[in-house]
Amino acid sequence: MSLTRREFLSLLAAAGTASVGLPRMANGAVRPDSLYDIPPFGNVSLLHITDCHAQLTPTYFREPSINIGLGEAAGRPPHIVGDAFLKYFRYAPKGREAYAFTYLNFETAARKYGKVGGFAHLATLVKQLRDSRPGRTLLLDGGDTWQGSATALWTNGQDMIDATKLLGVDVMTGHWEFTYGADRVKQVVENDLAGKMDFVAQNVSDNAFGDLIFKPYVIREINNVPVAIIGQAFPYTPIANPRHLIPDWTFGIQEEQLQRLVEEAREKGAQVVVLLSHGGMDADFKLAGRVTGIDIILGGHTHDALPEPHVVENRSGKTWVIHSGCNGKFLSLVDLDVRNGRIEDIRYRLLPIFSNLLPADPAMAAHIQKVRAPFLKRLNEKLAVTESTLYRRGNFSGTFDQLIVDALRAVKGTDISFSPGFRWGTSLLPGDIITMERLMDQTAITYPTVLTIERKGSEIKEILEDVADNLFNKDAYLQQGGDMVRVGGMRYAISPDEPMGRRIGHMETVDGRTIEAGKTYKIATWGSVQPHEPGVPVWDVVAEYLRGRRSVVMSHADLPKISGLEDNPGIASRASSAVGTS
Repeated sequence: MSLTRREFLSLLAAAGTASVGLPRMANGAVRPDSLYDIPPFGNVSLLHITDCHAQLTPTYFREPSINIGLGEAAGRPPHIVGDAFLKYFRYAPKGREAYAFTYLNFETAARKYGKVGGFAHLATLVKQLRDSRPGRTLLLDGGDTWQGSATALWTNGQDMIDATKLLGVDVMTGHWEFTYGADRVKQVVENDLAGKMDFVAQNVSDNAFGDLIFKPYVIREINNVPVAIIGQAFPYTPIANPRHLIPDWTFGIQEEQLQRLVEEAREKGAQVVVLLSHGGMDADFKLAGRVTGIDIILGGHTHDALPEPHVVENRSGKTWVIHSGCNGKFLSLVDLDVRNGRIEDIRYRLLPIFSNLLPADPAMAAHIQKVRAPFLKRLNEKLAVTESTLYRRGNFSGTFDQLIVDALRAVKGTDISFSPGFRWGTSLLPGDIITMERLMDQTAITYPTVLTIERKGSEIKEILEDVADNLFNKDAYLQQGGDMVRVGGMRYAISPDEPMGRRIGHMETVDGRTIEAGKTYKIATWGSVQPHEPGVPVWDVVAEYLRGRRSVVMSHADLPKISGLEDNPGIASRASSAVGTS
């Protein structure tokens, strides 16, 4: 059971921790000059980043207007959006916090507060915090770091590997890293990271003999305090991504093994046990209630940012669950007071990385300039100008997703198009140029081939039902963390609260014709996890579509008709969630 909100706030007050939110002036406004001026506390400090998806430079990133939670997840973070989110965390309806954590007034706020993230700006903050806490910090990376940009794809992840080494990451785990293939990952771990950074994953084993592929955990002595960091890679990597890239490895949620490792680490003297997880927020909540002895879960994968920790009670005590957002937007700071072999007190701050408030670190800026230099002409190719906000994040679709599915249908001449429900991908504002770099931010994967297939209407329904069960299954361990497949050329009805096989309702083409169960439809799709012959990558198809247009207006998205969740706080007003208006 989680602590009640009243109990949690009382705990913070008792500990003198009125510092969870951003620093304030007397009138309640955020004080940018002191946003990152955080006095040290305790004797051990953990820094956490996750899901940056290879974004080395500052970008815009719009948070979702639809993030539905069902069952016990309904109405609790991360499944609250917009005004409901601000009310829950006691934030003002406008300001830096609203911009960092919600989609509200996105265009206006983005123009006012600027871009977020960027490794050069992140590096400045990391150094500042480390300098104020000498000899007592660990920087942990939750994965999804080497993938998500053109330069990462074209360098086989090397630009990010070198950037994280320069940033000073101590320990990491993985997910999309594995899409470079088993040989590449092992090469990096055994060579590039050796002696500099530990790659930990207690749930990745050899198919044949069950031997662990990576270290399951490490114990680091921090300011004379032994701290254990256990790794948990994304459990469903061979399902959500191509198995043929890692054919000899198994993953999964290994509760019993994890429990043994926690106990083993304690027996070896660990006074703090941290799970560095890439399992998703809801799954981390469930695991925290079932595996005992973990003090803190630093989680990722679902790209959700938690301004306050979620405290889960279990048989032996409490576990603090912390998630640090995505796209390089946030850095988590966890200050611990460890005495008498245990954590006596804890302070937490989730710090948005506002690039205009943090100067660029010279060494990191030089690295970024160097790795981008060979690709600048290709990155900067102007494809078109957008007259609308383009974004991806959301349970059902975004305007950038709609652009992709429209392009697939137009170029490939199909009835329908599908695009994966990825949660990574930067945002653009009206008037921004859609460059090849920004297109690659949405599509840069190692299996990008566009396929033209034929499926009957009944099979289309089965596809949608299968993806919906992954997203809306009430058992957090059966969710894989992505969003619904994006659809072009069709609409459908969905009842997320219904069981498998009964969620998807009436399906029709965009011109109002019913999709018939026995009729065959031509579909363009990409990102297939099944082995296939190499072909034209999706970015070339979308680029071809864009080059034929001087500008694009994405005033619609082919969203489903959602029923049964009229009061769910994970759904913003239908108008704003449909097209991403402010």
